[in-house]
This record gives sequence, C-alpha cells and structure tokens, in this order.
Amino acid sequence: MRIEVWSDVVCPWCYIGKRRLETALARFPHRDEVEVVWRSFQLDPSIPEGQTHPTLPALAAKYGRPVEEVRAMMRHVEETAAGEGLQYSLADGVSGNTLLAHELVHLGAERGLQAQTKERLLRAYFEEGRPVFDVDSLAALAVEVGLDEAEVRAALADHRYRPAVLADAATAQQLGATGVPFFVVDRRYGAAGAQPADVLLQLLERAWAERAPVASAGDVPRAPHRRG
Repeated sequence: MRIEVWSDVVCPWCYIGKRRLETALARFPHRDEVEVVWRSFQLDPSIPEGQTHPTLPALAAKYGRPVEEVRAMMRHVEETAAGEGLQYSLADGVSGNTLLAHELVHLGAERGLQAQTKERLLRAYFEEGRPVFDVDSLAALAVEVGLDEAEVRAALADHRYRPAVLADAATAQQLGATGVPFFVVDRRYGAAGAQPADVLLQLLERAWAERAPVASAGDVPRAPHRRG
C-alpha cells in the first residue's frame, strides 16, 4: 500500500501531520507493507528564488490582520505542535521559496534517503531555526543524512529534479488539493489537513480492507476533508 503525502518544508501543519501519520502507522498492523512517498507542494511559489523575509509581518500583511493577532494564531499552532513532541518558534521564522528544498527531497528519494531528508529539513526549519532556501544551507543538511555534497550541489545547480517537483504540484492540483498536508492512499482515498492520528489510522484500515481487486471502480470513497 502506498501513502503519498503532499507537503511543504515550511508548512507548520505539515510537520504536525507527519508526526500524526507516524503515530497512525505505528499502530497499523501492516506497517511493514506500507510505502510512504513525500510529494512536493509549495505554500507560496510566488516568493522570488533567493529572497527571504520575516514570516510574521508578511502573514499579517497578507491577511490584513494585526501582527499581534497573527502572533496569537502562531502560538496556537505551537501548542498543537508541542502536543506532537515538536518545539516551534514560528514568530521568529523566515519565509522563502522552497523549490530547491523540494529538489533535494527528490534527490534523497533517488538515493533511498527521502524520509531522512524530509525529516531533516523540517526539523532544521521548525526546531532549529536554520534556513532551507539556499544551496549552502541545503548541502550542509543533506550531508548530515548521508547524501554526497558534490552531487547535491550539482543537482541543485542544474535543477535536474525541478520537473519532478513541478509534476508533483500539477498532480496535487488534479487531485483537488488546495492546501497541505494532503494524504492520498493508493490514489483512491484522500484526507486533507493535519488529521488526528485516529482519523489517519481509520483511513489506512479502510484502504487496506478494500484493496481487493473486486472493489468497485465507481465513485472513489474518501476520508473526511478537514483541515488541522
């Protein structure tokens, strides 16, 4: 069984959703027969590559809300993340274009290190306050998970994985994903948002039970679409 997860490395709910998926998988009897594939999705592809800016004032301006109101919203997300064992400091965050980071995750996948690469980028950004937008920063993180620095720099320089990143984004659009995290099981069942672990476990159990070839080819059953 294959679980595809569309997410961004600067999406706070995506890291929370990842932890909840891991909790669900730990309770799933067929965990050893499940493949998790991380797909690319950019929260804000309009940010010019190579530019960064403080997240808090940018979000306040984007939504037309006072900075302190947005800060309070961030504290709520931080509290939710803490419940999953994650320590965020969102008000101090910096935003940028994540295309290079997604290209690195695709390289990690080709080298059998996708899960490690994805986790390292999320932890670096959310728990360590490290940048994930430039080649030097990404190369340093990649080496930590076992990727070759020279290959990383070459791949990010020639953008050999960019078509795969853009293809992921196009597929997400085709599947109806308007936000992330977005979970898809065997391209037949979907769940949007950082669903509780119990909901994700129910999704896995249903998908497993209905894997038989005799399953109806009609309407695709889907899990409740609810944002975290």
